[in-house]
Amino acid sequence: MVLCLWLIVVAPVCCWGQGPVDTGDSGVFQPQSALSDMEFASVSTYRGPGNTDPRPNNKLPILLWWSSNLFPHFPGDTERVDCAHSSCLVTSNRKVQLYRRTASIIFYGTDFRAYEAPLPRLAHQTWALFHEESPMNNYLLSHGVGIRLFNYTATFRRESDYPLTLQWLPSLDYLLNAPAVPLQEKNRWRRAGLAPVLYMQSHCDVPSDRDRYVQELMKYIEIDSYGKCLNNKPLPDYLEDTSTATGEDRRFMSFVGRYKFHLALENGLCPDYMTEKLWRPMHQGCVPIYRGSSSVADWLPNNHSAILIDDFPSPRDLAEFIKALDQDDAEYSRYLEYKTPSKITNLRLLEGLESREWGVNDMSKPNYLNGFECFVCDRENERLAAVKAHRKNPQQNLPPQPKMANSSHMGCPLPSPGYGPVESIDPNDGWLQMWPQDYWQSLDQAEGLESLVRHNVSDPSLLWQHIQSIAVRRARSR
Repeated sequence: MVLCLWLIVVAPVCCWGQGPVDTGDSGVFQPQSALSDMEFASVSTYRGPGNTDPRPNNKLPILLWWSSNLFPHFPGDTERVDCAHSSCLVTSNRKVQLYRRTASIIFYGTDFRAYEAPLPRLAHQTWALFHEESPMNNYLLSHGVGIRLFNYTATFRRESDYPLTLQWLPSLDYLLNAPAVPLQEKNRWRRAGLAPVLYMQSHCDVPSDRDRYVQELMKYIEIDSYGKCLNNKPLPDYLEDTSTATGEDRRFMSFVGRYKFHLALENGLCPDYMTEKLWRPMHQGCVPIYRGSSSVADWLPNNHSAILIDDFPSPRDLAEFIKALDQDDAEYSRYLEYKTPSKITNLRLLEGLESREWGVNDMSKPNYLNGFECFVCDRENERLAAVKAHRKNPQQNLPPQPKMANSSHMGCPLPSPGYGPVESIDPNDGWLQMWPQDYWQSLDQAEGLESLVRHNVSDPSLLWQHIQSIAVRRARSR
C-alpha cells in the first residue's frame, strides 16, 4: 500500500518533466554520440495541410521509436512529421536517447522488456506505449505498477489515450456485407454431414485456455475442428496451408462460410480486446460463439448478433442452445439481422467507427501508428510550450499537469482455466505451469523496473537485483 501511494504522488514528477526543460541542445543531456543538428536538419520536410509550425527541423522536439522492429516510416530512420497542430522529428536511432531535444520515447508493447528499458529515465522525457496486440504478449503492462510507467497509451482499451478498440473492424460495410453462404445452402451442408459448429485454431497453448472449454463442449455437440488444436477433421488439400486463415483468402472464406456457427475464442481475456475472431464470422454471415472481451456486448451491432459463452452456466447448456437454434431457421436468422443497416442499434459502435481518426485499409486517413505518433507529437509540443511559459512567468502560467496511465488503459486479469476450477487441474498441466506464472513473474519485473526508475539507475541489467530485494522485503514483512 505504501508503494502504491508513493507512485500516485511521486511518479508523475519523475515521468513528466517538471524540471527545467527547453528544446535547446546544450546541457548534460547531450552525449557525445548524439546525432548532430546538421544530421537532423538534412531530413526532408513536407508540411501537411492545417499545420503552421514555422520551426526548422533543428528546433523541433524529437520522438524516439524504441522498438527496433517498428518504425512507421521508410526509407531511412528519421523523418519529420507535420501533424494536425505541430511538428516533430521522429527517429528509430537510439543514439538520441539522452538528447536534450528527445521529448518522448515510444514503445511497442510486444517488444517492451524491463531488462532493456532506456535508463536512466530522464525527467524531461515522457514514455508512450503502443500496444494493439494480445495481452498475452506482455503481461507486465496489465499490472498497475507497469502501466503507470507510461504517460500516453494507445491500446485496445477504450480508456486509453488513443483507443484502438475497433482496429479489427475495417468499416461498417464490412459488417453489412451479405452472407457468403445463404442459410439454405448452409442447411444443405448440414444435411450432407457438416457439423453445426466450426473450430479452427493452430495456436493451442494460450492464456484463455480455450481448448479446455472446447474439449468439454465437444462432449455435447458435434464440432468440426481444423488446424492443430483439437483436430478431428482434415482441411481440403487446397487449404492445407493454414496461413491462409490469417488473411481473407477467397477459397478459405468460402469454405468456413458454410458453417452456421463459429467458435470465436480469443487467445487472451481482457475488456475491449476483440479481434478478427469476432468480426470475421459476422462479416461472413456466420454466428460467432464468443469468449474474449468481457465488455463485448458494448460493441456488438445489436443485442442479438453473437452467442456469448459466458452467458451460459455450462458447456452442456450452451450446446443445447446451439442445437435448438440450428433447428430453427427463423430464430437463427435473427442473429443476422444486423446485415440490414436499420437493425444496427448500437450507437457506441456507430459513433466509434465514425469518429476514429485512423483508418483500416482507408487511404484517406492515417494508419493508427502514424496517428498515435502525431497524437504524442501534438501533446508533447503542448507540454513543452506550457513548460516554457511557466519558466518565463511562473506567477501567471501554471506548469503542465502531470499525466500518467492507469490500470484502465490495459488491466487484463490473471489467466484462469477455460473450464472448471483451477484446483481441478493437474499440477503438471502445461497451461497451469505457463500462464499464471508468467502473469506473476511479469508483476515482479514491473516492480523491479519501477524500482530502477525510482532510484535513477542507469544499468537495466540490475533489474534482477532489484526484484530480489523487493522479494526479500516482502518476505520479511509477512
